[in-house]
Amino acid sequence: MTCSGLEVALFRAYLAGVGKSELQWWGNKQKTIDTDITIPFVPDINILLPWLKRTTRTGFDTYKVKVSGHLKQDISFVRSIWDFLTESRRQSPIRLDGNQGFTADSAMRLLDRLDRLSIPIELFEQPLKQYDYKGMEQLYKKIPVPLIADETVFCREDCQRVIDNRLAHGVNIKIAKSGITESRKILTLARQAKLKLMIGCMTETLTGLSVGIYAAAGSGAFSYIDLDSVHFLYPSKKNSNITVEGPKYHIRELS
Repeated sequence: MTCSGLEVALFRAYLAGVGKSELQWWGNKQKTIDTDITIPFVPDINILLPWLKRTTRTGFDTYKVKVSGHLKQDISFVRSIWDFLTESRRQSPIRLDGNQGFTADSAMRLLDRLDRLSIPIELFEQPLKQYDYKGMEQLYKKIPVPLIADETVFCREDCQRVIDNRLAHGVNIKIAKSGITESRKILTLARQAKLKLMIGCMTETLTGLSVGIYAAAGSGAFSYIDLDSVHFLYPSKKNSNITVEGPKYHIRELS
């Protein structure tokens, strides 16, 4: 995170020197984007209810749910989240984040059980360990939803491995993980290979997160936007160029 912050500062100094905006550097495609919101894994749904109600009041309708790898708890947890979303009339497919807690077999069993419960899943992010290439290759062949690599891809070479060995259907690019230059290389390569693209974050404030917001809006390349860290921090939503309205980020370029 510290290295990423230093890189962003130098990057923005460079842009100021050449008279180019950050949005232009990434492609200048859009000025408004929507993010999903993450639901942390907490087996007791009652603890999460105040947070869940807040997200619906704020306008979120796309949810990424963390799961643990403990199937019984995960099934109960995702079912509880889906029941809440159904009652709240928020019935978009759920994005799963496995956080490296699964095997290829347990990931498939989870998806099978959720399918039997008629719970729609949009994608499964990094269910397997970072270097479990064999498991990812096996899962890629069987999984019924897009498999998205996160920790498996830190640099362009990692992305090339995913492409060459068919380890995932897409990649999650994080500026704080890979840096600006390397993230752009991953983005270019992934687009050429027609991989699905997700952009994510860690625990950045809006200042740190803004580079991801510019990347997502400027490139217009990402099908899945997971830039929600500011909603877990306080105070968090003040930036001269970016306005936060629930899941929406509006970019205003200063003259």
